[in-house]
Amino acid sequence: MPLLTRTLLIALLLSGAARGASPPVHAGPHGKLVYEPNERGDRVPDFSSCGYAGADRAIPVTPVRVVVNVIEGDNGRRIQAAIDYVSTLPVDEAGLRGAVLLAEGTHDVAGQLQITASGVVLQGAGADRTRLVATGEGRRPLIRIEPATSLRLATAEPIPVTDDYVPVGAVDLVLDAEHGLKDGDAVVVTRPSTEAWIAALGAKTDGVGWRAGRTDIRWERRVVAVEGGTITLDAPLTTSLDKRFGGGAVAKVTANKRLREVGVQDLTLVSKTTSENPLDEEHSWYGVVANDAQDLWVLRTRFVGFAGGAVLLREGVRGATVEDCLSLAPVSELGGYRRHSFFTQGQQTLFLRCWAEEGLHDFSVGHCAAGPNAFVNCYASNTHGDSGPLESWASGVLYDNVRIDGGNLALVNRWLDPPGAGWSAANCVAWQCQAAQLHCFSPPTAQNWALAFWAQPVGDGEFHGLSDFYKPISLFKAQVAERLGEAAAERVGPFLLDPIASTRPSVREAVGFVGMSNAPAKTLRDLIDERLKDSTSPSTPSTPAGLGFDRVVGALPSQEATPASHPMKIVNGWITIDGQVATGGTMNPTWWRGVIRPNDAPEFGPSISRYAPGRYGTGLTDELVDVADGMGRAGTVAYDHHYGLWYDRRRDDHLMVRRATGAVAPPFFEQPFARSGEGRAWDGLSRYDLTKFNAWYWDRLRDFTELCDQRGLVFMHQCYFQHNILEAGGHWADCPWRSVNNVNATPFSEPPPYVGDKRIFIAHQFYDPANAKLRELHRGYLNQCVDSFADRSNVLQMTSAEYTGPLEFTQFWLDTVDSRRDATDAPALVAISAPKDVQDALLADPVRRDAIDVIDIRYWSYARNGKLYAPPGGANMAPRQHQRVSSVSSGDFASVARSVREYREAFPTKPVTFYADHSYRTPRDGWAVLMGGGSLANVPKLSVELKRSLVTMAPTWSEGDALMRLADGEGLELCYAIEEGTTLPIRTPSRVRWIDPASGQVTGEVTVAAGNTLTMAQRVAWVTPSE
Repeated sequence: MPLLTRTLLIALLLSGAARGASPPVHAGPHGKLVYEPNERGDRVPDFSSCGYAGADRAIPVTPVRVVVNVIEGDNGRRIQAAIDYVSTLPVDEAGLRGAVLLAEGTHDVAGQLQITASGVVLQGAGADRTRLVATGEGRRPLIRIEPATSLRLATAEPIPVTDDYVPVGAVDLVLDAEHGLKDGDAVVVTRPSTEAWIAALGAKTDGVGWRAGRTDIRWERRVVAVEGGTITLDAPLTTSLDKRFGGGAVAKVTANKRLREVGVQDLTLVSKTTSENPLDEEHSWYGVVANDAQDLWVLRTRFVGFAGGAVLLREGVRGATVEDCLSLAPVSELGGYRRHSFFTQGQQTLFLRCWAEEGLHDFSVGHCAAGPNAFVNCYASNTHGDSGPLESWASGVLYDNVRIDGGNLALVNRWLDPPGAGWSAANCVAWQCQAAQLHCFSPPTAQNWALAFWAQPVGDGEFHGLSDFYKPISLFKAQVAERLGEAAAERVGPFLLDPIASTRPSVREAVGFVGMSNAPAKTLRDLIDERLKDSTSPSTPSTPAGLGFDRVVGALPSQEATPASHPMKIVNGWITIDGQVATGGTMNPTWWRGVIRPNDAPEFGPSISRYAPGRYGTGLTDELVDVADGMGRAGTVAYDHHYGLWYDRRRDDHLMVRRATGAVAPPFFEQPFARSGEGRAWDGLSRYDLTKFNAWYWDRLRDFTELCDQRGLVFMHQCYFQHNILEAGGHWADCPWRSVNNVNATPFSEPPPYVGDKRIFIAHQFYDPANAKLRELHRGYLNQCVDSFADRSNVLQMTSAEYTGPLEFTQFWLDTVDSRRDATDAPALVAISAPKDVQDALLADPVRRDAIDVIDIRYWSYARNGKLYAPPGGANMAPRQHQRVSSVSSGDFASVARSVREYREAFPTKPVTFYADHSYRTPRDGWAVLMGGGSLANVPKLSVELKRSLVTMAPTWSEGDALMRLADGEGLELCYAIEEGTTLPIRTPSRVRWIDPASGQVTGEVTVAAGNTLTMAQRVAWVTPSE
């Protein structure tokens, strides 16, 4: 039996059609829809609430308040000023402030446009007349719709649902009779993801690994009726509530500050790239990204060239319509989280008449999108991937008259592609769809349905109507008609599907068919193009001059003055900022691992070179201002940066294998180098070019170091990350320097000599400045490291994270960085961070010693017993490998202070920092570092007066002293008692302030005459001359 025949037979045997069952929804005798629930009461949901305002009303015509004409050069500031102006106007009864009309022509925008207020619409004079072009580099969305501050719904205490089982498609919930809810209340219904449910799904399996609480479903609904303990919701639930799996709960919304009534329409948006790389990604990634917005729309808009996709609706979006839109000619790698033409993670969103070309996952849905969501009358042309829910448990998604040209429609368990996805589709419907294959599987506790389809069926879901058409033509349109009436259904618009009976035509019918065949069939794109051409903005003013920008808005608002810089300076062997010794914590960002699940991402903390396409916030693409301000609030003075271990989250499995596809998983830890657009690296994307640099990565570092200058923070720039070339073999697999991952033919052993088929020891090849080819690549890269911060004052240039390299490479690094620094007058300081023997050799070199500004103790330290932990440089072992074989005991407070003090005394003009706790069993007690004379000590927040007085002090204690002192010889002292009961001799009349070492606060003070002795009331005493 041929394979195709067997496949079809198996699918039909598994489907309801083979049993003679009725489809789960179909037209009844009078055309009214009939639903056939299963034995649990689950039924096909009603999708009619998808779209703007829950489809209850038409998208409004918005009055124009200001017209922006084209000017030469960047138009972005003028357009943003117009948006900001309209944002200040009062809202009318419809919740609208007004529209910004972009006049006919091409408006270049070098940055990003942001809509942060409700009631604002950005529109053109028609997609064929107004072009908005994102110019220059930068992976920003061209238009971002989101409140200025991150907002979440606030809710009251949850009320348990008392039903044993609430089926899919239900709108009625039974609560305790004293629930207190009333008609019109906004509520959130939560279905918990319990361990029992996860086990029932098989979602604990290797590669998926769901955990309780991470796939909760949250529907936002409005109560439309209350009868005793029963409430009725305005839209159905799309996953069942089952007491066996935790049931569900309802909570009243007490605050909802989302944006409302926001739109983008009648434009052509273009992401312009000027690179010769055909897969260039250094340009705008999205046309429109929206979050925390409700009742919004994107209409009659053409998107051209965007790398990530046309429209991305994030998890905070509810009630949105994307209609008559085209996604054309995307420019990007063919890889994961690119070319997601139309993507939603919201609920009650509608994509109507959308066309995508050359995409990957053109019509896709994100993590735990609560539904219902609908793609209606959409077409993916020449696609490079499938469409369907992409991440975990998107429930209640309708694909209605969706055609996937050259790809599949997938309602499936995606297992680990993307990582952790598992069951991605639940209670989803494919209606009148066409695709190469239709993969439809039903998860435990749920189902998926394929009804009236033209595709090769695959799966155990419920199939009906293979190579057949059903009435009505559109399920969505019919549901809208039944709930809201024919007038509302007409807003759904025309469909091209016309299932004329043609199997046994009459002669007359055949003649007609021949006539129809003399011209190409009309496509959905033709229909959308007609609608774009026919549509000019309905609210275009008859006298646009009266609403011109210059008359309405006036002059551009003056640009905010650049905040004053707070430069880092070396004074008396201290790192100082604003005349104060720099103290505080150091942020060590995440450099591998991460997720893009909105509720889980924040636990991974900030990392400024991490990129999550279209997704912003802690753990995603960090907002740099938030990171810098958060450091200030937390008392963190330094950010210790190096590039990520690898780009792709799939590599978090530490395997060395070549990936089968380029389906890389975010968030991405960007590497310093640019992709070439040529060949195929181990992760499936194109190879790197080590002579060209990742503009996004370096721009992020430059932007962040500017914030550091403005806020008095220190940026520690580790040029390399040694972890790639030692220890686990997976560290090397995707490294840009590996020969198979670049176009530069780097001279490393290939295939890699994995020891025991799991470890890599290739540092000696990497640290070889005698190799001419490698030396020039290193030199070019190090020049980039210096040049990128040529006008930044608060940067410490450092060798590498986890560095144990040899003297000859460290000399090369220092010589290259110092030479480039001199050639460019870059103000950055150079910190030597290396094994002790390498560090000492450089400090003993009279020429190179002068090039070293800061001594960083990171790879050695004294132990508590006085012995020295100091692994040699160039031994081809990582710091923790050295530690594992060391018999040296751990460090303590005194050993830390001694390590710092010895170098402060030997090199009194050079600041010393201490981070040996990264590589050795020692504490990094901030008071020990400070009392040794160390900078960037992680002590609690100290007063400005104290930090200013520290600048004149230096260590004056000796090994074995019970009292450690910093002093200036003029009566200023800071003292630390190693033991309780230690006495403090007072040599001159003094004011003594006791400082709590845990808080840094003064807890008391005394004035003492000369010659007296005090017993230390706290561990720390601050002594100043008395008046």
